[in-house]
Amino acid sequence: MNKERMVSYNGRGLIIAISFILLTILSINNAAAANATTCCEKTQSGLFCQNVPAEECDSAFRMTPSSCDSTSFCKPGVCYDSSSGDCMRNTPKIACNNANGTWTEIIPDSCSLGCCILGDQAAFVSLVKCKRLSAMMGLLTNYNKQIKDETSCVLSVLSQDKGACVYESEYEKTCKFTTRAECGTTKSDNSSKATFYVNKLCTASELGTICGRTRDTMCLAGKDEVYFKDSCGNSANIFDSSKYEDIDYWTNVKTKTESCNSGSNNAGSGSCGNCNYLLGSFCRTERGKSTCADLNCKNTQNGNSYKHGESWCVYNDAGTTGKGNTAVGARFYKHICINGEEVLEQCADFKQEECIEDKITTTLGTFSQAACRVNRWQDCTVQTSKADCENSDKRDCFWKTGTSIGNSTSDGVCLPKNSPGLKFWEGEEAQSICAQGNAKCVVTFEKGLFSGEECKENCECLTADWAKQRNDICMSLGDCGAKINWVGDKGYKIGYEVTTVG
Repeated sequence: MNKERMVSYNGRGLIIAISFILLTILSINNAAAANATTCCEKTQSGLFCQNVPAEECDSAFRMTPSSCDSTSFCKPGVCYDSSSGDCMRNTPKIACNNANGTWTEIIPDSCSLGCCILGDQAAFVSLVKCKRLSAMMGLLTNYNKQIKDETSCVLSVLSQDKGACVYESEYEKTCKFTTRAECGTTKSDNSSKATFYVNKLCTASELGTICGRTRDTMCLAGKDEVYFKDSCGNSANIFDSSKYEDIDYWTNVKTKTESCNSGSNNAGSGSCGNCNYLLGSFCRTERGKSTCADLNCKNTQNGNSYKHGESWCVYNDAGTTGKGNTAVGARFYKHICINGEEVLEQCADFKQEECIEDKITTTLGTFSQAACRVNRWQDCTVQTSKADCENSDKRDCFWKTGTSIGNSTSDGVCLPKNSPGLKFWEGEEAQSICAQGNAKCVVTFEKGLFSGEECKENCECLTADWAKQRNDICMSLGDCGAKINWVGDKGYKIGYEVTTVG
């Protein structure tokens, strides 16, 4: 004789039901709807021109049920920053206005580019940008708008020879280390032109100038390295303590590769000033002494060391227990190593952005790069196949086999890789998302002839493992189930309920 005990909300016999409730731990993560079909001029989380569910739009701004690509108010244009001289293309008008920029549909004259001469270097930028760069480097603005491309701009300075410019001043033969062009405008006291000696230093003995060697050092605008300084205040070759008595080193210009420890960053070295910005060092002067300052970051928050310019991901989550289960209140962060300091950049709150990280290989070794990217979780649960679920070009989901959502007969379920946060204090939307994890299971028993009974079908639903499996699904949907917050604390409620009927 068979008897059915049903793990279900209807039917006869024993009913075991599991219903998930929201955690009461404060979440800072936002919930999005299943389909993103509305273009919001601004979202409630502060992002501009996003295709998201209508309920995420800021009602104080415009919205339309179509893609942002086809709207007039999110049409991209050029944003000009008059303070920095930067021109940002493909920028929505509202984002430009919010950044105090000037927006136009076409490229304005202020974004026209020319050649900015910065000592023996050049940059193909706008006039405003050139003035800013020149001021930062302590140089007079030298801008040529007749040069129309970056290659010609760079070549215009690379071809300039540098060397010793010798002339008479106050009845003494003195010298200035400069370019041939600048030397051509220098006059002696007797009105004769100065004489230029290419690739010679002012301390060269054959020139007979008053400029001599010193142990002083200096930094140069636009240069990475530490340089010797002569008695006339000119730069000589790259600082190398072992070369102070070397006559040739104080006579002829030496290249970077001919100088000490070429190919190393020489950070903190007291004997070699051959700094290398790309390798993480740069000339800095402190208390009258110039050295190669270390721009790399050591002993960062995650315990690792990074090169200058590298970025990496950090996730403040002490409560994650597995794939798809992120803690309540957790958030992604992008960390950047800049000039020896670890700088933090927050990804969007409510876990609407995730941090992605990759390694690239360069001639200088492996380099870490990270970026904040939109968390595309909204349509995970409506996918019915593993291939669609794990299509990384469209969504950020994973396929969990051997289970289903609700009472579906599917052999698997598609869940968010990074479960979103839910505004549980706002009620209905968060409740509906968590309710997707509710489930019923019918258990069949066979009754003995005289007494006792034996479970025959769906007996696993009577075990703690079944409840745990359902809870794991629920936690992947958002801030539902028996979750932990980002600092590792449990909620004061269990997060789900299991009921038996029959």
